[in-house]
Amino acid sequence: MPGLYFEEFSVGQTFQHEIRRTITEADNVWFSALTHNPQPLHIDAEFAKHTEYGRPLVNSCLTLAFMVGISVNDTTLGTTVANLGWNDVRFPKPLFHGDTIHIETEVAELRDSKSRPENGIVVFEHRAYNQHDELVGVCKRSALMHRVPK
Repeated sequence: MPGLYFEEFSVGQTFQHEIRRTITEADNVWFSALTHNPQPLHIDAEFAKHTEYGRPLVNSCLTLAFMVGISVNDTTLGTTVANLGWNDVRFPKPLFHGDTIHIETEVAELRDSKSRPENGIVVFEHRAYNQHDELVGVCKRSALMHRVPK
């Protein structure tokens, strides 16, 4: 299993995820359509021409999905019980079609689960950067994790 168990994480541990992803217009339009988000800023190039950006913005929920999704193979693949929530989600800079993102994840907190002693809780901070190494997204994710099998 490529994911890590609760005991295999340490606070401050940082993962530089190898997967990089260039975000296409199709990614953005399909994601917006699949999630029933009709915001013209994401799906209407003519509308977007008249905004301060002059072109469509990548849907921020897609950015969040990539931040978490790209991290899974190195952190939680097969070893998580469930996501408990996302906090402190921010998008300090916009993403555009053709931008390439890379993700890093830092373990921010570890604690025992009070209600499920057979599991532990890991708080991850995911950070997304564009091809210019500008921070474009940050979120904290709490995950209920399996402990090492006995």
